[in-house]
Amino acid sequence: MRVELFPPDSDTEPRHWVRHDQAFAMMLRPGSIEWGSKRSALEKFDYAACDLALCHRHEGEWVGLMNVQHLQLGVSDAALIAACDEWNSEVELRPQRKFADSRLAALVAAVHAEMGAGFPSGRLFLDSVEQAMAVALVNGHAVRHRPVQIYRGGLGTARLRRIKELVHAKMEDDLSLDEMAQSVGLSTAHFARMFRKSTGETPHQFVLRQRLERAKAMLRAPDARVLDVAVACGFKTQQHFAQVFRDVWGVSPTEYRQDVAGSEATCASEACSKDTPRLVICASQHELHSHGLPFTS
Repeated sequence: MRVELFPPDSDTEPRHWVRHDQAFAMMLRPGSIEWGSKRSALEKFDYAACDLALCHRHEGEWVGLMNVQHLQLGVSDAALIAACDEWNSEVELRPQRKFADSRLAALVAAVHAEMGAGFPSGRLFLDSVEQAMAVALVNGHAVRHRPVQIYRGGLGTARLRRIKELVHAKMEDDLSLDEMAQSVGLSTAHFARMFRKSTGETPHQFVLRQRLERAKAMLRAPDARVLDVAVACGFKTQQHFAQVFRDVWGVSPTEYRQDVAGSEATCASEACSKDTPRLVICASQHELHSHGLPFTS
C-alpha cells in the first residue's frame, strides 16, 4: 500500500494527475479542491475533515487549487482482487469526488497515526489495513463484483498449527499477511476472514499477542536487556515495544521485570522461613490480575 501526505498547495495552475494504481484520499482538515475531467471545466469541492474522494484510475483528473491537507492511499490490485474472491485482471471502482464512509475513514485514520509514529507496527499491520480497505471499497464502489462470500467455518486445526509455527519461527521478521495466507494455501482476504472466525483475533492482533507473550518470558531472565528483548520479539524500536507492552499489560517492560524479580525474591525468602508451613504462590500481583485471577495479599 502506498501512503502519501499532501499539504495545502497554493498553485492555481491546472495540472493533470494520473495514477495507474487505485488511489483514494481522505481530507485531514476542512478545505477545498478544484478538479474535473477537463482543464477548462474545474469544479470546486468543499470538504470537511474525514471526507473521502475516490480517484479516476488511468484516466486521471485535472486539478487546480488544492487548499486542503489530505492523505492519499494507493490500494494494490492483489488486495482488491482478493476482496472480490475472484482471480481476474483488475477491479473497476466508480470514481467519486466527495463521499463519506465511517469505516474507511477509521482505517485511514489508523494509517495516518501509524505514519506519524514512523510505521513502527510493521508490514503485517499495513497489509491487514489495506485488505480491510479493499473489502470496503469493493463492497461500496465496485462497478461489477460478486458480493464477498461469508465463510461460516474457520481454519482447521492443521492450518492453525502451521500458522502458529510460522509466527514463532519468524518472530523477529517483518511478517506479511500474504506470507501467512500462502503458508496455508489461501488468498489474503479469505485467510484473514477465516483466521478471525477461528481465533477471534485479526492476524495482526494474534502476532502481536505472541510477541508480547515471548517478551514476558524473556524479561523473566535476570540479565535480559529491554532492547534485546524488543528486537528478538520483532519490534522495530525499544520505544514502540515499551509503549505496546504498557498498553497491553499496564506496566513498562522495566517495571514488569522489577516486579518479577521482587516477587521471586519474596518467594525465596518465604520458602526458606522456618515459621508455620504455608502455601507460597510465586507470581507477581500484576501477572495474576492480567490473567483475570484474584490476588489476595
